[in-house]
Amino acid sequence: MGSKERILRLKDQTRRNILDSALDIVETGGCDALSMRKLADQIEYSPPVIYEYFRNKECIYLELAKRGHLTLAEKVREAKSRHRIPEKQIEAMWIAYWNFAFTHKVFYQLMYGINFVCVPTENDSAEANLVPDLMTEVIAALFKNKPVSDETIRMKYYTYWAVVHGLISLNIIQQTTDEKMGLEILTGAVKGITTSIIFVPPIN
Repeated sequence: MGSKERILRLKDQTRRNILDSALDIVETGGCDALSMRKLADQIEYSPPVIYEYFRNKECIYLELAKRGHLTLAEKVREAKSRHRIPEKQIEAMWIAYWNFAFTHKVFYQLMYGINFVCVPTENDSAEANLVPDLMTEVIAALFKNKPVSDETIRMKYYTYWAVVHGLISLNIIQQTTDEKMGLEILTGAVKGITTSIIFVPPIN
């Protein structure tokens, strides 16, 4: 490995170390616990080193949110690959979405601002659009070649998302249901929306 490659690899590792440590601080103490000084102390770098990679905390929050969106997209894509029928795919994808939210709760809260004041203000990234793109592709297949507009497909996606995200938010904030009941509500709601797509003619 040449010196240039070694330097780039070291920079990439340093950047990952910063983000890993920032996530650890947020998981332990919330957004308010994160400061550039505290971050530097934890990873034993000087603050100027941190600023070489991220100009402020907002940039760190944004990168963590992007990491969360990438992980979520991987889980959703994997769930889709286990099925061939669109009805089964969409249900499995939303269950994977649900599981991600509770397995990676801090990521999910940061991505969507649930109980966090540090949600990135510029969160309309390419990473944030990965899951909607995956979902809308399957939703389009649910219409089974019926004529349908892109707007209708997007509306159906947001119908699913409003229900699923709403259930997740309620459980994170208020813990209104146990995990089993929450998953039963989720699957019932998803099946209901899917049925409405398959058996009711779309309105364009």
